[in-house]
This record gives sequence, structure tokens and C-alpha cells, in this order.
Amino acid sequence: MDPHNAVVRLCAQGMSAEAEGREADARDLFLRAWEAAENDYGACVAAHYVARHQPTPQETLRWNQECLTRADRVGDDRVRGFYASLHANMGRAHLDLGQPEKAREHFESAAEGLADVPAGQYGEWLRLRIARGLRVTAAAGAAQEDPIRGLLMRFCERADLESLSLLLPAYLGGLGRPEDEERITTALRMLHAERRLPEPEQAALGHAITLRSAA
Repeated sequence: MDPHNAVVRLCAQGMSAEAEGREADARDLFLRAWEAAENDYGACVAAHYVARHQPTPQETLRWNQECLTRADRVGDDRVRGFYASLHANMGRAHLDLGQPEKAREHFESAAEGLADVPAGQYGEWLRLRIARGLRVTAAAGAAQEDPIRGLLMRFCERADLESLSLLLPAYLGGLGRPEDEERITTALRMLHAERRLPEPEQAALGHAITLRSAA
């Protein structure tokens, strides 16, 4: 992004205001960025930030939809990496309005867009957001026994950071794709093979692996 562009400059100032806790100033700066936008790309960028400072879920959804619409109008490589975040924001907005089915559609689109997000901490954080949205919006009828959550709670209680570091990223970042499920199963098998956990946890690991193998 061009730091000399008015929209970029105002949004950068708005983010600084956010970091300093000056919410009203941040909102004003983002609105000024919106007003300064001269094309769909600038409007897309500004709308993204304006959406973060809305008083109601309805207004948040409206601005996130505006952002997505402008990105679609741009339609080139400049916005390709935006879509995972844009759809994740739409999903969150629909969740806040009590619309889980619409939210899930956007979280699924967000998961598809992750491939266009550059590798790094931001992409990892975004993946966790999307995975959380997919878990929250999973159909109640599709819910199955989940012994992994219980295992993670036991690891937390014992402050077993080594076990958590192996299983938690795979579990929290899983998007439900075959490769994600295999990553979780592999982590379970690695922990089980070590045979260093208390017997109830070893048994729970074996049970989790059996359930996943039968799925």
C-alpha cells in the first residue's frame, strides 16, 4: 500500500489511535478515510476499518458487506489476499446477529481464501479465527463425542505445556479438511507413543485415536 495515499495515511493514523485507546478519534479518522476514497480499492480498505467502530451488529454487518462488495468490484490481485479476512468478518457479524447458517457460509469461504494469505503470524491468527467460527457454527446434529477437549483440559490443569504445544495448534487450527484431521490424529498418536502421560490420559488418547480411525 502507498503510504502517501490519503486513505492509507488516515487508516494508519486511525490504527495508532486505536492502539492508544482513543476510540472516538480512531472512528473519526476511519470515516475521513472513507470520505477520501477515490476508487473501490480505497473504499474497500476504509470500510474494513469503519466496520470495527459501529454501535450495533446491524451497522457492523452493513459496513463489512460494503467492504466485501468493493473488493468484488476491484476483482484483481490487490484484494485477493483480503478475502479470508473479509469473509471471517462477515461470519462474525452474522453470528452476532444470531444467524449461524449465514455465518457458516462465510467462514467456509474464509477457509478457502486462506491459501491467498501470506504465511506468518497474521495468517496463523486468521486461521484460528476461521476455525473457531467453523466449530461454533457446526450443525448440532453433526456433533460427535470429542474426547480431545477433555484431554486438553487435563493438560492445562497439569500445566503440561509440552503436550499442549503438540496437540493444541492442530486442534484449534483445524478447518475440518482431511489434512487437518490427519494432523490432529498424528499429534494424538505421537503423544500416545511416548507413553509418559498418566494412565487415564493414555487411555483417553487411545480412545480418541480409535474414534478418529473409525470415522
